[in-house]
Amino acid sequence: MSDALTSLLRSRDWLLADGATGTTLFNMGLESGDAPEFWNETETAKVRALYRGSVEAGSDIFLTNTFGGNAARLKLHGAEARAGELSRMGAEIAREIADAAGRPVVVAGSMGPTGEIMAPMGPLTHEGAVEIFHQQAEGLKAGGADVLWVETISAPEELRAAAEAAALVDMPWCVTMSFDTAGRTMMGTTPPDMTRLIGKLAHGPVAYGANCGVGASDLIRTVMGFATSDTPVIAKGNAGIPKYVEGHIHYNGTPKLMADYAVMARDAGATIIGGCCGTTAAHLEKMRAALETRPRGEPPALGLVAERLGDFSSASDGLDGKAPTRDRSASRRRRGQI
Repeated sequence: MSDALTSLLRSRDWLLADGATGTTLFNMGLESGDAPEFWNETETAKVRALYRGSVEAGSDIFLTNTFGGNAARLKLHGAEARAGELSRMGAEIAREIADAAGRPVVVAGSMGPTGEIMAPMGPLTHEGAVEIFHQQAEGLKAGGADVLWVETISAPEELRAAAEAAALVDMPWCVTMSFDTAGRTMMGTTPPDMTRLIGKLAHGPVAYGANCGVGASDLIRTVMGFATSDTPVIAKGNAGIPKYVEGHIHYNGTPKLMADYAVMARDAGATIIGGCCGTTAAHLEKMRAALETRPRGEPPALGLVAERLGDFSSASDGLDGKAPTRDRSASRRRRGQI
């Protein structure tokens, strides 16, 4: 099986991923509460524009509009039976854009969390989670995705289920967790915990790391917390901190701030660098320019990170024993990347 991402990683010492799907689609008219995945069928021109914007801004990897395209999430819209179909559509449009790019560009099939709490504390069994991910992965593979991209995961159990689904469809995959609770995921996982977890998987990822969370500074600190391994690290941080202004969410991270973030992420050890919520093509252009022109340096001091990117959201990095302990009873159903 051809692995386009691994091939690209062999030829480059950093790759630029894309920005925020939801932010761009909301700017195009998506309404809050609507499933973006329906646009893969009804608003294909806008989805093409979403993908093309990332490629033209310099992204080497871009994610499909399928973050909430699994049966558990689509059930909220009465479309659980269409998970594979809508994911296939999203990947087909992406394949078209990537093939026309004139340079190697990787199509990453986005797979977000199920939104369910897994057994024994919740209703979702391991077998059920594997089937949910498997169904979506089959659609993404059929649509031409180069790699599966499992993102915004909080629970180790869900990560393991996604790994099993990727093995079932015989596809390379990447995974990112969201470290948004004092340096830990909502379910208590720390960056070193994640490194140990992926090291034990029978079908390990091509790359792993962190996305979303709080702000860009927290994301850099998280990257520094990953134990050294041979697996490339992903950094996909939010464009600053969200602010609610006149009925809309705006992120305060400027393109200049995200350019600084991109260089710091690379120097902190990340190989695949992109943006999450609030990150637009304008941010990506500056990030690409900074990565191409600024020399590689030593890992940045945390004081410099805070000075350039903003204060950390908590004093704890999740590794000092002061962060919250794992709470399996917590429940947060992410509605999508914005």
